[in-house]
Amino acid sequence: MRALPSFLSLMLLGGTLIAQNTNQSKFKQLYEELPTPNMYRTGGGAPGSFYYQQQADYSMDIRLDDATQRIYGEEVITYTNNSPDPLEYLWIQLDQNMRAPNSMTQKIRNGGVSDKMSYGDLKYLFYDFDGGFKIEYVKDENDQAVPFYINNTMMRINLDKPLANGEQKVLKIKWWYNINDRNKIGGRSGYEYFKDEDNYLYTIAQFFPRMAVYNDVEGWQNKQFLGRGEFALPFGNYDVKITVPADHIVGSTGK
Repeated sequence: MRALPSFLSLMLLGGTLIAQNTNQSKFKQLYEELPTPNMYRTGGGAPGSFYYQQQADYSMDIRLDDATQRIYGEEVITYTNNSPDPLEYLWIQLDQNMRAPNSMTQKIRNGGVSDKMSYGDLKYLFYDFDGGFKIEYVKDENDQAVPFYINNTMMRINLDKPLANGEQKVLKIKWWYNINDRNKIGGRSGYEYFKDEDNYLYTIAQFFPRMAVYNDVEGWQNKQFLGRGEFALPFGNYDVKITVPADHIVGSTGK
């Protein structure tokens, strides 16, 4: 009968030792938090002599269908590999897939146990929405099909040969997706319907397939997008055409 208290004491002692070995100081040094200085970045955090950034340039033709609440897009990505590494594949972010029927975002959604349910939760529970990107094709500069694999909110492009330093890869992607009702599925993007005026207001974000970051610290940043937080993006130039109904006003950023 004395074994159980001894076992519990050992567990508590182990937990105490772990807590003691974790530096909780607000003034702790950041040596273990920051990447080790190398040729790409200095110990002071400045770019090193071999520092690089990838470049992704976009040419896009976007169309809003106000009758069906859909966005259609065709884009050409010109990706330049400025890294010293030959890239055997590329990763593209498909952020809208967080709203796909099989999205992990829905699977990790949590909530408390209650004896009643709000109207908003009830609408969400019975909201049947076919979200996520519908990729019609991925082609190269010669209009030849390019093999790809979609893993939830990430798409991997398999290259026929490694993309060497200084080389470019052109990808043509045609896609569309259904816009979500923001009153039923929240988030930064969606539409609101005004019954009295019989019209729609659209707030559109994270709306096109975009290149993931490749750097010397992590390699490819290909973590899944679950609806919280944001990702870094490679720098690039954008040439975007947006077609909307004549009575719509478009607000956007850029120059």
